[in-house]
Amino acid sequence: MKFPISMTAFGRGEHLSENIGWTVEIKSVNHRFCDIRIKIPRQYAALEERIKKEITPFYSRGHIEVVVTPAPNLVEAKTLGVNLPLARQYGNCLLEIKNYLDLPASGTELTLVANYPNVIYAMDEKEDLEAIWDVLKQALLQALELTRDMREREGLSLKTDLLTRLDFLVATKEQIKEKIPELTAQKQVSLQERIAKLTKDIDIDPSRIVQEIAIIADKADVTEELVRLTSHIDQFRHFLEQQEPVGRRLDFLLQELLREINTMASKISDAGIAHQAVELKNELEKMREQVQNLE
Repeated sequence: MKFPISMTAFGRGEHLSENIGWTVEIKSVNHRFCDIRIKIPRQYAALEERIKKEITPFYSRGHIEVVVTPAPNLVEAKTLGVNLPLARQYGNCLLEIKNYLDLPASGTELTLVANYPNVIYAMDEKEDLEAIWDVLKQALLQALELTRDMREREGLSLKTDLLTRLDFLVATKEQIKEKIPELTAQKQVSLQERIAKLTKDIDIDPSRIVQEIAIIADKADVTEELVRLTSHIDQFRHFLEQQEPVGRRLDFLLQELLREINTMASKISDAGIAHQAVELKNELEKMREQVQNLE
């Protein structure tokens, strides 16, 4: 079974390898364009473009938030160094102060010196970005697959709902279509009666009256609108069977359906059909809300 997919999803992937580990969380919602936002520790910013490159084939549009978090061991596994010249200077300063104040000797000098800024520091190590990327990529792909599964499930659910609403549109359209001949006949009779009253004492060619009535009736004819409604509904149903991005096309068809219904309602002066037109427009609005989530 083919169906469009949703833009709304969440997925989380984790991958560990030796002393390297990453967690990737992806959250996506509907958006007019493909907007990818990545949150990753600054020291790994060089991997951002690679992450985007992996995400792009999965989304044609949508707002995608990606949070990339290194495992604690990747953050904490640092080699410490000692700045001995700086420590000696601190020690000499402490000794000078002690001698000047004639203070007794104590064992706190070492702790004091060690706690001074930059005496003990985390050494900058050259990390293997390729090894890090290999692990991060696995977590990313896992998260993407989970979002894909969720989007497909949501897409199938939306398709089912839209088809049900589409059936309502078709049924209501057919009800209106069945009423048209009777309403047209009633309108012609009503026009004839009104014209007869207005021209009671006036000599007018009967054929001219018939012609004018036909012109007025033609202006109220909704055959073209009904044909276009049928065409738009058929196209809508066709697009729901496609497993490709069709959200924008479906949204366009809904706008066209609304336009035809408004035109039809304005042409027909009937309370029953006016009520049905309102129901159709309400249904189209609900469909539009659903279509906004389709890619």
